[in-house]
Amino acid sequence: MNETNLPRRDLVIAAGGLGLTALAGANLAFAQPAKAGEGGAILKSLKASVGANREYVLPPLPYAPNALEPHIDAETMTLHHDKHHAAYVKGANDALGKLAEIRAGKVDAGQVTDWSEKLAFNVSGHILHAFFWANLGPKSGEPTGELAKDLAADFGSVEAFKTHFSAAAAQVQGNGWAILAWEPISSRLIVLQVRNHQINAAWSSVPILVLDVWEHAYYLKYRNVRADYVKAFWNVVNWHAVGEWYETMKGHTSQVK
Repeated sequence: MNETNLPRRDLVIAAGGLGLTALAGANLAFAQPAKAGEGGAILKSLKASVGANREYVLPPLPYAPNALEPHIDAETMTLHHDKHHAAYVKGANDALGKLAEIRAGKVDAGQVTDWSEKLAFNVSGHILHAFFWANLGPKSGEPTGELAKDLAADFGSVEAFKTHFSAAAAQVQGNGWAILAWEPISSRLIVLQVRNHQINAAWSSVPILVLDVWEHAYYLKYRNVRADYVKAFWNVVNWHAVGEWYETMKGHTSQVK
């Protein structure tokens, strides 16, 4: 599909994650036309996470498993993608199937809460991982353009943002994520400290940059020293992809105000 003038449904699917669909459903977002190539690597990964029949599918890694070495090793990347991410895909589809059976009267309706919780956990895990692969890359550099300008405006400087984000990632209790998100209602960038995949999320906010701090993301190389893994992360951020996605989502939600 040509990414110029992206259909609203594709952008709703792609935004997913932390609740942008609520805005889209209210016709508050996606009113502006897209530009050619808009969304880039992150949009491609997110669209690849949903199949033709709307089932969830495992998107491919956008690079070889060893492409991020020495910062993230090939064995970790392979296990993380092929096993852990795949499990969230299966869990999301299983939950959808069970909820359909409940609606059809084939499963006790008393199980709605259990399967709803599993749906939230697994769909969030799946979508965040699709973001994660695409916001990484073998070349890092620094943020540029509108993203760099807005990071400085909302956090004081790019370095202050990195300090905040790193601290949030290091201090997640148990398993979770650090997420730089665009919050369109107030038109600002915020850092979220999400536990598991769905706890402490902020409705309306769109993930822009995500860092997985579940132990399976780093334990083979960094053991229990999460801070070293977080430090290494800055060497493999695909700032071009992140900046392109940010400009896409900021542009498509600018009419919220």
